[in-house]
Amino acid sequence: MKYILDAQNKKIGRLATEAAVFLMGKNIPDFARNKIPQVTVEIKNTSKAIIDQNKKEQKTYSRYSGYPGGLRQPNMSEIIAKKGYSELFREAVWGMLPKNKLRQKMMNNLIVTE
Repeated sequence: MKYILDAQNKKIGRLATEAAVFLMGKNIPDFARNKIPQVTVEIKNTSKAIIDQNKKEQKTYSRYSGYPGGLRQPNMSEIIAKKGYSELFREAVWGMLPKNKLRQKMMNNLIVTE
């Protein structure tokens, strides 16, 4: 089954929640936590989503290389400039999926286009 979500005039978090529910299969009657449903979720028009200007400057995304001084915290506008709007949606959905071995397999069923 394929779900197509349009990001135009929608907030990132609201759309990411909807995508995460579809990827986990919580909307189908035979939901099981240990199974990945055969679904594909496509998010379109990510560059037309609603993002406040303050959030673009204040929200940070942290990553750590494991080395001393390896903590990087770019803000949202830097992520958009470097990787595009689609990366924001991938990060949001990634954080809403369960933290186990199935998360990467669920993310493989997500298609994000600008």
